[in-house]
Amino acid sequence: MIVLELPFPPSVNTYYRRGAHATYMSKAGREYKQAVAEYVSCNDFPKMGSKRLSVSMVVWPRDKRVFDIDNRIKSVLDSLQDAGLFDDDSQVDELSIYRGSHIVPGGSIKVMIEEIK
Repeated sequence: MIVLELPFPPSVNTYYRRGAHATYMSKAGREYKQAVAEYVSCNDFPKMGSKRLSVSMVVWPRDKRVFDIDNRIKSVLDSLQDAGLFDDDSQVDELSIYRGSHIVPGGSIKVMIEEIK
């Protein structure tokens, strides 16, 4: 099992922006992807390649504001894919998300990834 402690991800509502002729990744999205890539690179996690995956996430809120935990999934999976942890997020066959029980300053997300055998 791979366990990652990542920064609080941007919402899917702020992850992409729509321009006059195209949809593009927001500054917050690009910064998050960079932070995840650096974290993965510095921690030398094993690569999962094309294996079928089970992913569990615990989202620790940054403050008392209400937020939808399901809006945080896309940016995390896309960032882990781009960091080379697995080939494609379509490999995720099982996905569970939990809200953490207390506030963590700045927020956080714990991601646990296992191969499905």
